Amino acid sequence: MLRLRKILLSNYTYIFFLIIFIPIIILRLSINYKSIYNINTHRVEGIIYKIEDNKIYLKSKENLLCYLKDNNNYKLGDKVILIGEFKKVEKQKTKNLFDYQKYLSYKHIYYEVFVEDIKLISNNKNIYYKIKQLIIDLLDNNPYLHTFIIGDKTKISKEVLTSYQENGISHLFAISGMHITLLSGLILKLLKKIEENKRYLITSIFLIIYLLICNPSASIIRGVLFFILFSINKIYYFYIKPTNIFIVVVIITLMINPYYIYDVGFLYSFSISLSLLILSNKLSSSNYFISLLKVSIISFIVSLPISLYNFNEINILGIIYNLFYVPFISIIIFPLSLIVLIYKPLLPLYNLLTSILENTSLLLNKIKIFTFIFPRLPILFYLIYIIIIILVFTNNKYIILLILLLTIHYLSPLVLNNEIIEVLDIGQGDSILIRSNNKTCLIDTGGVANSTYHISNQVTLPLLKAYGIKRIDKMYLTHGDYDHLGEAINIIKNIKVDSIYINSNRINYNEKQLFKYSNNIKKLKEGTITTCGKMTLYELNKSFNDENDSSLVLLGIYNNKTYLFAGDASIKTEEYILNNYDLPHIDVLKVGHHGSKTSTSNNLLDVTRPSLAIISVGKDNKFNHPNKEVIDKLRYYKIPYQRTDRVGTITINLKNAQIIEK
Repeated sequence: MLRLRKILLSNYTYIFFLIIFIPIIILRLSINYKSIYNINTHRVEGIIYKIEDNKIYLKSKENLLCYLKDNNNYKLGDKVILIGEFKKVEKQKTKNLFDYQKYLSYKHIYYEVFVEDIKLISNNKNIYYKIKQLIIDLLDNNPYLHTFIIGDKTKISKEVLTSYQENGISHLFAISGMHITLLSGLILKLLKKIEENKRYLITSIFLIIYLLICNPSASIIRGVLFFILFSINKIYYFYIKPTNIFIVVVIITLMINPYYIYDVGFLYSFSISLSLLILSNKLSSSNYFISLLKVSIISFIVSLPISLYNFNEINILGIIYNLFYVPFISIIIFPLSLIVLIYKPLLPLYNLLTSILENTSLLLNKIKIFTFIFPRLPILFYLIYIIIIILVFTNNKYIILLILLLTIHYLSPLVLNNEIIEVLDIGQGDSILIRSNNKTCLIDTGGVANSTYHISNQVTLPLLKAYGIKRIDKMYLTHGDYDHLGEAINIIKNIKVDSIYINSNRINYNEKQLFKYSNNIKKLKEGTITTCGKMTLYELNKSFNDENDSSLVLLGIYNNKTYLFAGDASIKTEEYILNNYDLPHIDVLKVGHHGSKTSTSNNLLDVTRPSLAIISVGKDNKFNHPNKEVIDKLRYYKIPYQRTDRVGTITINLKNAQIIEK
């Protein structure tokens, strides 16, 4: 025992562990897994291991994400046969955005199944799933009971979750060390009459069971492992340093799943926890709120590179918000979640408190004055952040370096000044971003009619943040169809838009809704000249009776390069423009109406002879765009073309009108 204690007390032991396990973890991460399924698979049998509304996760020969037409009250552990369409999870085709394919691959999911038929083979007989299902049933679909009891945030609305993230308090909604400390402390207190060894053993067993019932995130694994190892350390008087215990926890966690290294929750949880362990001597104070303020400041600084890389923004007020939300959640909401699980009469009080939590966060999220947006830069830049943050904690005078780096980062768009056009991959619709001379313009926004889904939340707004864009100077909405302006309101709500231009036709219902959110909407009449940085834009079209015919048709000129943005203009519109304007050679043509046969006439192609054509179109769209006739015309005139449904977002260098390869 003495020899073991001596080994465990040596720092070199843990350095040795790191040297041994880091290559193993890297090797496991480098393995390219090949799925056993393919798009020709149509039938699969497996066990349901997770349920989210109309989605089930199936454990079969490999994990599958399955979309049901309705849940039909299936339970965890049920064995089922699925018949449906298998689709490989697509890679993100817009640079700097969240990659859903990678996210699912870390969970060993490579195919999505769109279920046409599902049959139950047998009900669950597994005791583990029975216990887990029992707990889920007790949660009554309450979003916050799901969040704080089993770590499932999927039932909280996306708007509210976004407010938590932007306010800098989202870490409080992941079951982590704080929750495990509160839970273990409660159990130890209930078992205070039992001898210490048995108390810690029973508590550890309970936490392991709790870990298995919850969604096993990196943060909860860390909390449970740290408690168990800390308990062993205390009971057997090993006197191992907490930082060395932490190293063992990191190694075990990554051996369980090396892909946790890519998980934002893991990065937040482990980096903040390690920093608080190392700096624990600086955190003590007789005043609870002073101590909490120190923790909040340290956590904010340590998480800077993670927040900037993944979310491209920070909210300074998050430091202050945590002074209220940390005690509110840790002292009131989380303990009450455990009580409500057993004693349901307190549910109305619980709902009131969680409503206060939501509404205050949504209200505070409207305060944007202390929210700063930073562009995405190469990974090396964030490593410099880490080095400087380490220096700051060794000597406070290095805070000047950190402030200087933040300033350079924040102002870098002024220097980088990308001169580009991006035809965004937003499905079946149009949205074109122009960046020139630090000005930002957006031609159309895309949009899915009769849906609560906002493509701009997934593509446009995150991309603007990734470029460090804080405002849109001009928004051109070519016409009133939803697939061209449906996201305008959502964008206006989230980022300042200085001027909005619509066509000169009568104002339709969709356009009328915009006036409720902006006073800067103008009709862009034929012959009007506007600019976007160094690009001059000429409106060539007039008003017709038909909305598509009346679509804005913008001729962009940048130095000697020409760009034609045709919206959904028809052949009738094209003929009008050809008869009234002497169109030059076009370097880049944004093909009209997503490649419909009602647009892109032979006359237009013959006169303008585009060097490149871009078709903005959704994959497998119901209109079968682009039409074969249009593709045949492009081939006949030997015009190279690109489609967003195949290559994703298309980026063009304004200076030479050439596509920038990803």
